[in-house]
Amino acid sequence: MPTVLRIGGLRVVVYVNDHRPAHVHVIGNGHETVFELNGSDVTVVLRENYGFSRREIAKIERALVRNLATLISAWERIHGAV
Repeated sequence: MPTVLRIGGLRVVVYVNDHRPAHVHVIGNGHETVFELNGSDVTVVLRENYGFSRREIAKIERALVRNLATLISAWERIHGAV
């Protein structure tokens, strides 16, 4: 599971043997969340959250949107075109 971005002490990862649609896992502080990547709308969509507060989710979401091109590129490197 390559770390493709860091948000403070959190790791943003793409699992090598994962499934579509394109998404990332954000892991840290004993919590995990999953966001789907939508490059055509320049958005991310919260799919799952295990322990992060709403405030933390909002902060993570903003960071993912700012780095969306990097995240999509990492997904495509690992899994092929979105």
